[in-house]
Amino acid sequence: MPRLFKGCFVLFVIFAALALPSVSQGQVAVGVSIHIGPPALPVYPQPICPGPGYIWTPGYWAYGPTGYYWVPGTWVVAPAVGLLWTPGYWGWSSGAYLWHAGYWGPHVGFYGGINYGFGYTGVGFVGGAWHGGVFAYNTAVTNVNTTVIHNTYNTTVINKTTVVNNVSYNGGPGGIAVRPTAVEQAAAREHHIAPTTLQVQHEHLAGQNHALLASVNHGRPEVAATNRPGEFSGHGVATAQAANVKGNRPPNTVNTSSHQAVHNDRPANPGQPNHNMQNPYQHNSNGERPGEKHENNPNAHPNNERPSEHPSNSHHEKPGR
Repeated sequence: MPRLFKGCFVLFVIFAALALPSVSQGQVAVGVSIHIGPPALPVYPQPICPGPGYIWTPGYWAYGPTGYYWVPGTWVVAPAVGLLWTPGYWGWSSGAYLWHAGYWGPHVGFYGGINYGFGYTGVGFVGGAWHGGVFAYNTAVTNVNTTVIHNTYNTTVINKTTVVNNVSYNGGPGGIAVRPTAVEQAAAREHHIAPTTLQVQHEHLAGQNHALLASVNHGRPEVAATNRPGEFSGHGVATAQAANVKGNRPPNTVNTSSHQAVHNDRPANPGQPNHNMQNPYQHNSNGERPGEKHENNPNAHPNNERPSEHPSNSHHEKPGR
């Protein structure tokens, strides 16, 4: 009888585990309180899109037992037609930096106003769109070979900014001062899908790569972006570029419209950060790209082309990964 009971219990545990929804590593809180903000976003070129159907997912700083480490940006196939990627972001809350995991959904949600580049200007996404079940690429801000990928268009982007910076977190000392709009809050109720298995594996591999630690690369990772998840070597790898900037958190505003071209990996940030805190990992960079057009306009505010595609899901808050 005890043996029969034990067998039933094992079966029950297996069934319960299978019944649980899949959750990525990036969405599970690990109980670590982070009191130092992540490093600035590195400056890097975007690897060429490997083929039709891939969507760009920007790189970000994750946190592990040995500190912050860089998860390279990469091209990922969406888990279903019509889905877009909302990047995760670090946000200051209750005296600590918490990670809000990225997700797939019908609209691009709130990602802290962080300027990840390549169409992720801090509000919405202008790097591509779904048309009739096929993803089309905006060649103004994404790197695609138009002789191979024919579903393209060109909607140009202008950035009006006072100072360009690569701030990587929302809120707190030096962070981007942007909050979700009412539209974003409404969109948070949409159904969202967790990062794919390849995305989770990509982050895991990055965490095992010593060279990607911020304490080792000082904010300038050798593998800043890849053309496919998990491929950290070869011709598809992009290295962070040297840059040149005066401070860690300069104030900044931006206006994004659809009238002038800009090919870069980080158009200006749409939020106004505070600037009373220095980051020990910060490398000097002004984030400006070749071909990027900047206009001084201290009164500029975000003006995204896709206002309906803001917001996030339940903002899985966690102090680290």
